[in-house]
Amino acid sequence: MGTFEKREKNGVTWLSATPFEKMEGIVQGFSTRLGGVSTEYLSSMNLSFSRGDQEENVRENFRRIADAIGFTPEDLVFSDQTHTTNIRVVTEADRGKGFTKPLDYTDVDGLITDRPGVTLVTFFADCVPLYFLDRKRRAIGLAHSGWRGTVNRMGQAVLSAMEKEYGTDPADVTACIGPSICQDCYEVGEEVIAEFAAAFREEHHPALFYKKENGKYQLDLWEANRIVFREAGVPETGISVTDICTHCNPELLFSHRTAADRRGNLCAFLCLKEEGR
Repeated sequence: MGTFEKREKNGVTWLSATPFEKMEGIVQGFSTRLGGVSTEYLSSMNLSFSRGDQEENVRENFRRIADAIGFTPEDLVFSDQTHTTNIRVVTEADRGKGFTKPLDYTDVDGLITDRPGVTLVTFFADCVPLYFLDRKRRAIGLAHSGWRGTVNRMGQAVLSAMEKEYGTDPADVTACIGPSICQDCYEVGEEVIAEFAAAFREEHHPALFYKKENGKYQLDLWEANRIVFREAGVPETGISVTDICTHCNPELLFSHRTAADRRGNLCAFLCLKEEGR
């Protein structure tokens, strides 16, 4: 069984994090581009209001994915991603921000909460989704980690924020690295590799990147985030890594490397289920 597997309801296809499926009271998923109402290069499940889509299309797409996965659109709380490691503590007062009411914060790439019913939302089209569940304290986190977030250890930043707010011990955390661009597809320049070489111990370099004849490098963001989790104290048994690449699956997923700006956005969702719902 893979870390993320296809699920379908009412014509909507999404990817489910299988480690969370075994746990009570967790609502989660990662959208695909299938099952929405958007057209042309946004076809069809575009979940971004800022990519040229009609607003009502995006709202209908959110309603469809919410019905399929099992959350309420009015309870969504959006990130405001700018490749930072800034984390926002989400409470009931944030319900609907980004969907039913405007955001009143900026530069937030990670969200954490311990409030049931609040659905955390982050946006993707190659960058790495990071999912966090503190099984003991019943707290969750969701983060967007591109190469900048990864080299600056977004995984550690979220765990530190959860420890401060909720008393989270990384030993109690289940962490999932979600669908994103794989090493075979992720070519970067020497300036990016220089940052990773400085940020990660030399013993990890062979697994993280290799140089090609054209002078470019292939970088493994999945392995980099796994190392960040391990060094932050999450047990190996608590870490699950995707094998689904956004760039390798253009019919299923949006990818910036595939289509540049002519593409929609995918979303990661994570929620603690409210009792009785």
